[in-house]
Amino acid sequence: MAEYIAIPKLGMSMTEATLVEWRLKEGDHVEKGEIVLVIETEKTEWEVEAAAAGFVHIMVDEDVIAPVGRVVGLIATNKEELASLQKEPPKEIFTTATEVSETSMNHVTVPAPVNTAAVEKTIRISPVARKMAEENMIDIATIVGTGPDGRIVREDIERAIEVRMEQEAAHTISAAVYEGRKVKTTIPLKGMRRTIAEHMQRSLSISAQLTSMGEIDMTEMVKVRNSLVEQEQELGTRITYTDIFVLAVAKVLKEYPIINSSLVDNEIKLWEEINIGVAVAVEEGLIVPVVKHADHRSLVEISLEVKTLAEKARVGKLMPDDVAEGTFTITNLGAYGGGYGFGTPIINQPQVAILGIGAITERPVVRQGQIVIRSIMTYSLTFDHQVLDGSPAGRFLDSLTQLLENPGLLQL
Repeated sequence: MAEYIAIPKLGMSMTEATLVEWRLKEGDHVEKGEIVLVIETEKTEWEVEAAAAGFVHIMVDEDVIAPVGRVVGLIATNKEELASLQKEPPKEIFTTATEVSETSMNHVTVPAPVNTAAVEKTIRISPVARKMAEENMIDIATIVGTGPDGRIVREDIERAIEVRMEQEAAHTISAAVYEGRKVKTTIPLKGMRRTIAEHMQRSLSISAQLTSMGEIDMTEMVKVRNSLVEQEQELGTRITYTDIFVLAVAKVLKEYPIINSSLVDNEIKLWEEINIGVAVAVEEGLIVPVVKHADHRSLVEISLEVKTLAEKARVGKLMPDDVAEGTFTITNLGAYGGGYGFGTPIINQPQVAILGIGAITERPVVRQGQIVIRSIMTYSLTFDHQVLDGSPAGRFLDSLTQLLENPGLLQL
């Protein structure tokens, strides 16, 4: 009996997923546990493994959005069963979606029997044409037969093969030269990269984004952080500046709840929870896992959570719930070097603000009429002017500056 390849439920917030990439072609053999499909929720990708060995029958194409529980493919036990499945007309099958736990090994397919004898429509095709179609992976359901009574004959399959070859050749030629310029390679905008692009474009189109920039003297905080690093064994974690920023921002957001809000259907919703997203760089771009209830966590708890989420992001194990329900985002640009500088981060919708942190660099500054060397950090706060004016944004930044320049106030 064939096995289902279904869209799994990866978390409470997940209702659907996009099929990003089939790792095998129609009819390919797959081993149990081998990755057969990559799906994408709104913000994460997930690899679907085969529940059994067999031959893959694809029922839903790439770039199609399918609901949780939708059967998108089958794994036939042998070639005879595969051939029988390929004769069946397209149909929608649903199964009870198994929720995937964080400790599972991506085993998301749900086994169930398939009635391969239930054929709703018979396609008339000659034996020679059928064999040619199978060898060249031609979907006979898309072929209009020219033989007697609409029977598909060899010439029809040959014509389909010829058309496909012409299309592939045309694509190769067009990819090699574009507007008179030679193309080194072409990278499809798909998967997570396309999702990021769509989110960024949408964010700019639906909000009035303004960025305030400035500097914070981190000299005292650098000393405190160095001391915390020396206590790594006792604390059980190596404290980073990002951990400190999460703690500080969570405290300030309690003081300025308007910044911990979202604009939804012409209503400003102030959130009870303070859930801070921390941007993590992965191969496809940035993803933002969320530290839930950050205002109720200690520095050590925040540090452990940030490390866990960052590692899950880098190995592709984030669940949809890990990136859901954020109310404010921090992106630490300083972690990637680059020295002194500013940026204009784009708001992570539907939030109303995002804080970009620059590198901490030693710079000459004037203190009490004297030029001294201090550890200076740049920042960039982008906020939605539909919800915030400059005054509350400025007060938020002043309070944050006070906490970071005077570590004793943070009670680290």
